[in-house]
Amino acid sequence: MVDAVSNTSLPPQSALAQDRQPLTLGNLWNISFGFLGIQFGWGLQMANGSAIFESLGATPHQLPLLWLAAPMSGLLIQPVVGYWSDRTHTPLGRRRPYFLVGAIFSSIALVLLPNAPTLWIAAGLLWLLDASANVSMTPFRSFVADQVADQQQTQGFIVQSLLCGLGAVLASAMPWVIAHWVSPMDVERSGVVPLSIKLAFYLGAAVFLGTVLWTVATTTETVEAVPVSENDNMVEQIWGAIATMPPTMRHLAWVQCFSWLGIFCMFLYLPPAIAHHIFGAVPGTPLYAKSIEWSGLCLAVDNLVCCVAAVGLYTVVEKLGERHTHSLSLLCGAVGLIAIHWIHRPELLLLPMVGVGIAIASMHSLPYALLSKSIPAEQNCLYMGIFNCFIVLPEIVASLGLGWAMTCMGCDRLSIVVLGGCSMAVAAILAQGIPMEEKL
Repeated sequence: MVDAVSNTSLPPQSALAQDRQPLTLGNLWNISFGFLGIQFGWGLQMANGSAIFESLGATPHQLPLLWLAAPMSGLLIQPVVGYWSDRTHTPLGRRRPYFLVGAIFSSIALVLLPNAPTLWIAAGLLWLLDASANVSMTPFRSFVADQVADQQQTQGFIVQSLLCGLGAVLASAMPWVIAHWVSPMDVERSGVVPLSIKLAFYLGAAVFLGTVLWTVATTTETVEAVPVSENDNMVEQIWGAIATMPPTMRHLAWVQCFSWLGIFCMFLYLPPAIAHHIFGAVPGTPLYAKSIEWSGLCLAVDNLVCCVAAVGLYTVVEKLGERHTHSLSLLCGAVGLIAIHWIHRPELLLLPMVGVGIAIASMHSLPYALLSKSIPAEQNCLYMGIFNCFIVLPEIVASLGLGWAMTCMGCDRLSIVVLGGCSMAVAAILAQGIPMEEKL
């Protein structure tokens, strides 16, 4: 896949970006359309993964550890994919081959995961899904920076956020929607995992692959690969990039860590928290299946808000700037997660999801808009891959630490969700101190 290209000096990517003409909304849509499929797959995984594990016999203390393999793979894969994507030279370009390979393997994992016969096979398939999605995701972030002029990049990342939200809406609501098409007898015959969830995962595989194919077919790549020399050393290049991160990226890393720790607390424990604390249900019962479908609907609402908020973010950014807009959005998410502690009726759970949706819309766009202004343009994907590790690291922390936190809190799943809200509040405070700097 990777060919050495000539050592002829390329013009700086930032200079190329400044020369590009503004793109139409349709162009921006095509560039990021595959992200809808990526988020569809991840939305299914996050909303239903813990429920699938519990259906296969996982205890509350095991849930975080079962999620550990996936972020560990992301921590290793994303910088490596970023490094090689910057240097890849193929007829499809340097980003699109990674979109396609990641989509194929992710789709296979989505088909197999809800049919896993044992708990540990399910954990292995979750690892495959997460690793493959990371192969697609890292170059997609860089694809916007490659193709879009500097003055339009915030708009480009907001379009990507809109598509992320739309994909997550469809993923979260799909089991609930499908359940209304499947008779109760069919649900009972489907085994430990409800048939509605299985069918949603099959549809997710088709959406993931189909949307990525759309982006591959409707876009071209205009930026050439970085020249490869015999003296290139991947480990040295990655370590050097980590050691020389610009101040904006270093500060954003802390904001990302606390933001995503809050989100992972929600994704890992909100569905079982709703089942146990709101519905009083236990795994393997029809009431438990209904509660998980309801939690999916709650996540669909927060992602629907994410879509709407993504449209409005650009206007707010023009008035407040990216830094203050991101801080305010994270505060909305923090209030939403903490407020769940005082809710005891299922329908009222939809209200705090509004705040969470606003936070997620910002998290999918504004950190990347801020980052793209500070990193070396010719190493865009390498730095994006490293930056995405600060999403993975809090997932590892959650996987290793939340089991202990569950013990301290008396196996109270809802308290972990509130803990996530507190973490997001810390991120909102840290976001106020993000330094602003120009692209290197």
